[in-house]
Amino acid sequence: MATFVDRVMLHVAAGKGGHGCASVHREKFKPLGGPDGANGGRGGDVILVVDPNVTSLIEYHYSPHRTAGNGKPGAGDLKQGANGADVVLPVPSGTVVKSADGEVLADLVGAGTRFVLAKGGPGGLGNAALATTKRKAPGFALLGEPGEAGEFVLELKSVADVALIGYPSAGKSSLIAAMSAAKPKIADYPFTTLVPNLGVVTADNHVFTMADVPGLIPGASQGKGLGHEFLRHIERCAVLVHVLDCATLEPDRDPLSDLDVIEAELAAYEEALSGDEQNVGGGTGAGAQFAALGMLSDRPRLVVLNKIDVPEARDLAELVRPDLEARGLRVFEVSAVSREGLRELAFALAEIVEQARAQRPAEEPGRLVIRPKAVDEAPFTLSFEDGHYVVRGSKPERWVRQTDFSIDEAVGYLADRLNRLGVEQALLEMGAHEGDEVVIGDGPDAVIFDWQPTLASGAEHLGPRGSDDRLYS
Repeated sequence: MATFVDRVMLHVAAGKGGHGCASVHREKFKPLGGPDGANGGRGGDVILVVDPNVTSLIEYHYSPHRTAGNGKPGAGDLKQGANGADVVLPVPSGTVVKSADGEVLADLVGAGTRFVLAKGGPGGLGNAALATTKRKAPGFALLGEPGEAGEFVLELKSVADVALIGYPSAGKSSLIAAMSAAKPKIADYPFTTLVPNLGVVTADNHVFTMADVPGLIPGASQGKGLGHEFLRHIERCAVLVHVLDCATLEPDRDPLSDLDVIEAELAAYEEALSGDEQNVGGGTGAGAQFAALGMLSDRPRLVVLNKIDVPEARDLAELVRPDLEARGLRVFEVSAVSREGLRELAFALAEIVEQARAQRPAEEPGRLVIRPKAVDEAPFTLSFEDGHYVVRGSKPERWVRQTDFSIDEAVGYLADRLNRLGVEQALLEMGAHEGDEVVIGDGPDAVIFDWQPTLASGAEHLGPRGSDDRLYS
């Protein structure tokens, strides 16, 4: 059974807004009490919140469908409908939210960071809110709107101080088990580790986290061997530790060639990251933290020559150490079995981690970014398609969803709103005639009706008395 999940598909639906109420105040000796129908409550939101106590996405692996509560309808006597209950989903720090087609929507780092994944629908207005000096007692109310719904991908990029990287079976799991209290699966075959293992290492009064990243192979940057699934877990690690197997029995491998292969895969992955602006920018706390760590090629590296408890491995480690140091790398000869060299490695890592933390900005909840619409954006568009006129736009489509078409007065109110928006004038200018089909919206929610022009609009199109050029071709 899975105990760690770092990628899930989440299906969410926000709550529907409650309907407004059409009611007239009734009280003895007050026959004209006026409208007192209240508004419906808004639908609940689906919200992601970073929780430091959550370390995996496993909860959503087994329960991927989440739905928020619906708003309650309004009532008479100005009783507002209750709002729907929000659904708050805790996620680990380092969770990246993507749309189903791969667009990055949010990068959540820092305890308390919130992101509204799906917004609840607004409640409908009651007839008390619709009353005006001209329409003093509306006999209708507006309907509540459906909430947002969709499919989203959650990906976890581990937030650790140190990443252990290397070939499968290089001894990374044994190393993290020897240096921390982590209990990873350890076996003598490749790809034993399929998910990252996190451990807490203590060196004197220094404490840091270490991630055992699953083994990398040639072609990992192109996805070979689930390379992308593994490589993303090193993006937020401040220190990279190459764990090189000095006791490998494969004839075409040695510590120097293993190091070159892994570095080449890191460089190829870094190039892919630099080409994706969404991974390194955006102005969020996560983006600032990633920028502070620098690109993968700039981060400090250590080399661990592992398995020196084997005599042949110790001899090979002593042979390749000068070549590695000539490249400017700090080298540690260790054995996860005998624990030789682990203390020195832990203190060296603690020193580098403390330096990286001093340069790293504090994790803070990301700021809310408001993106208002352009002031010159057209409120609607009108086109002629397949023999009918099609009206598209957020306002007219929203008004259609709010209208109860079983009530003539509500339909008339919709017609007035569309007229004030300029839809009727635009239809006249495109040459529409009475009885022509007009469609508002797209898809299954589109509404089709026969256009009946009002006399108040398009008076300039009127001909002599008794004629109206809107009615004839």
